[in-house]
Amino acid sequence: MRRFSCLVFMCAISSVARIHAAEDDREGIDFFEKKIRPVLVERCYECHSGTSKKVEGSLHLDSREAARKGGDLGPAIVPGDPGKSLLIQAIRYSDENLQMPPKEKGRLPAEVVADFEAWVKRGAPDPREGNGAQTANNIDIEGARKRWPYTPPVEPAIPAVKNSAWPNNPIDHFILAKLEERGLAPAAAADPRTLVRRVTYDLIGLPPSAEELDEILALSPPGAEGGTERRRDGEKAWSGVIERLLASPHYGERWGRHWLDVVRYADTAGDNSDYPIPQMYRYRNWVIDAVNRDMPYDRFIREQLAGDLLPADSAEQKHRQIVATGYIANARRFGSTGDDYPQHLTIEDTIDNVGRAFLGHTLNCARCHNHKFDPITAEDYYAIYGIFHSTRYPWPGIELEKRQRDLVPLADGEVVATALAERKKIDDQLLAEVKAAEDAKKTADQEAKSGQTRLDELRKQGDAGEEDLKTAERQLDEAQKRVTELEAQLKAAKKKREGAEQAPLPFELAYAVAEGKKIENCKVQLKGDPARLGGEVPRRFPQVLGGQSLPPEEQGSGRLELAEWIASPANPLTARVMVNRIWQHHFGRGLVATPNDFGRQGQPPSHPELLDWLALRLIESGWSVKAMHRLILSSRTYQMASDAGFRVQGSETDRLNPEPRTLNPATIDPANALLSHYPRRRLDAESIRDTLLVLGGNLDRTPGEAHPFPPQKAWDFTQHKPFKAVYDTNRRSVYLMTQRIMRHPFLAIFDGPDTGASTANRVTSTTTLQALYFLNEEFVHEQAGKLAARICEAKVNNSKDNDSKDNDSERIDLAYTLLFARPPTDDEKALGQEYLRKVGDQGWESYLRVLMRTNEFVYLN
Repeated sequence: MRRFSCLVFMCAISSVARIHAAEDDREGIDFFEKKIRPVLVERCYECHSGTSKKVEGSLHLDSREAARKGGDLGPAIVPGDPGKSLLIQAIRYSDENLQMPPKEKGRLPAEVVADFEAWVKRGAPDPREGNGAQTANNIDIEGARKRWPYTPPVEPAIPAVKNSAWPNNPIDHFILAKLEERGLAPAAAADPRTLVRRVTYDLIGLPPSAEELDEILALSPPGAEGGTERRRDGEKAWSGVIERLLASPHYGERWGRHWLDVVRYADTAGDNSDYPIPQMYRYRNWVIDAVNRDMPYDRFIREQLAGDLLPADSAEQKHRQIVATGYIANARRFGSTGDDYPQHLTIEDTIDNVGRAFLGHTLNCARCHNHKFDPITAEDYYAIYGIFHSTRYPWPGIELEKRQRDLVPLADGEVVATALAERKKIDDQLLAEVKAAEDAKKTADQEAKSGQTRLDELRKQGDAGEEDLKTAERQLDEAQKRVTELEAQLKAAKKKREGAEQAPLPFELAYAVAEGKKIENCKVQLKGDPARLGGEVPRRFPQVLGGQSLPPEEQGSGRLELAEWIASPANPLTARVMVNRIWQHHFGRGLVATPNDFGRQGQPPSHPELLDWLALRLIESGWSVKAMHRLILSSRTYQMASDAGFRVQGSETDRLNPEPRTLNPATIDPANALLSHYPRRRLDAESIRDTLLVLGGNLDRTPGEAHPFPPQKAWDFTQHKPFKAVYDTNRRSVYLMTQRIMRHPFLAIFDGPDTGASTANRVTSTTTLQALYFLNEEFVHEQAGKLAARICEAKVNNSKDNDSKDNDSERIDLAYTLLFARPPTDDEKALGQEYLRKVGDQGWESYLRVLMRTNEFVYLN
């Protein structure tokens, strides 16, 4: 089996640590912007900033350096140690001589103190620069429009390169030019088996079959030696592989999952009780279908933001477009109440995702104040806020209002009207029955009460006749029996009405949005507080992106116009952001390494001209994502080997790489941002699980449908007893039920997406749990056992001698082909044969589990 050096292993661990650190920093800064900065501005800057008339205690809290330096008493903040941080002591009021804010101005609420404690504990991440002089955040919109990424992409010149024989398309020119600039050379081409395994996982997230490997190996690989004709044959064969994979229905499942990461898809609402959303799967399936059909990306945007407002050629198409707006409907819910539900938080979640997913910007950072880093104003935020405020969201159910409402019918208007009228007619009848039963019971209650009173009075008299007492007792007994009967009748009437209300309508419902009953602009919420309102802002697009406004005659929410503004070829961000995501999923890292943040807090592009060239090709192709796959996958850049070591001069690749490597790429470009070789990366959680099912022969390849949620009438979830479930299935992992407050156990172990927020990059961790999962988990044992039976059966059936050494040799060949897409080395085969001789056929399952625990099984070269 292949073994990697300790150096490579340590580099991998170091890279993982850096990824974790970067992710933690971003989450920490987001926490600071949402929870800490607004409090500092509102409650602390009056006395502790550069704009204070008098700075109390010589303490500035308006920059990171000043806060950590502290004032007369010492450091206000000690990162990682709340107990030693004077600021925490002051806001806790634990010392009567150190209290902030002063008592007369009011203590901070306990939850705010807890936020500050959590912030300091995580290292007090703080992006504020400077030495403590806080100034007004004046944004130069016109100046910003002249800077990247707010300038439109322009057609760059294809750079000249020294090694002109290497490039296969313009992508290679851009990559090679940067490498040559740094004295680096590209790696040799990957071998055909590696390439087929790589592209198969990339495009469909499943391993190639033995037959698919044989098919490509019978043809010339891309970049093959031996002349122009052989090279052309190789490119034709490679193109055939790509087209077959793009035509597979599994392509949409793979690349649809990438989009579901970005839009924080979940099958539950995310409130304190995490109510299930049985209809949400329709949006998931819409995404998969749209990706399979190569829906133009600009249309993909429009349907998700305003599909219900777009014209349609048929009822079926109209229904699909309605389902697409499940993108907006899937925004997270908060709290437990319905009457005073914090809708502003759900709208913030919507705006946050729209900004990150389509524009690569953190628009929600302008909710409480102008964005501190990017040219987005609070007015820009509330201009978009008004659009979603004028939109009706479906109600998923919540602890104190458990029933769903405001879902969108997937039926013709007349069918809906007729069905609702019939339901109302039935409900009116049943309501009348309930009212009659209530009235009858009320009368019977009065009669029983009067009977009891009369009997009590007779008993008090002492001289009442026995016959009168018996008559009174009999009458009371009859009245009480009547009450009992009527109670049962009332209960039955109510149950009958409730059953009728919950009976399915003769049409399906979509968890989707619609135009709101009240269409209006919104006012700025001062410091993000909906109870403190500033000036009204007309609904429009952010100024730095054009500031387009709704036409005066527009009577709708503005979602349709917002979709047009975002999907416009003139928008400088949209195409760049999308091609960067496509590149990211082929190479493990985007040209912009922060796919959700093209702003100042994100990283600049490693190859800005290439990013612009790709963005223009996306628009030129009619916004075809599949066209971008073909372009990227046909490049030499994608087809390189993952070996970053020095290439020996005089090797067979010298014709394409005449310059031997003289510099170590690990020291010049340790993150491989310049792509001197293909980046080795681990399979994501879904690919690991799906591969195990494929190997065991258990994968159900049919599309997923609705999850088996409990019926709505049984919903009684609370914050203390929230909805939690795991539904086993052998379908692909994209169809697993995913919750917001609880991650699926398998996805949690192998770094699945965060369903509470947009996942721009999957973090790759290396944990003990992952190793133990492959060692002990019943699911792994089951698939290994089925694979063992499959291998033994496949080879035994074709062998005259079931116990022959040759038979084990063929079986080991097949095992390596299925698990690693390559034949075993002589040493690997010898080790396997030696082990199997000792334990016999019953050792096949344990042997396969050993192979499954190797890095090679879960890594892509």
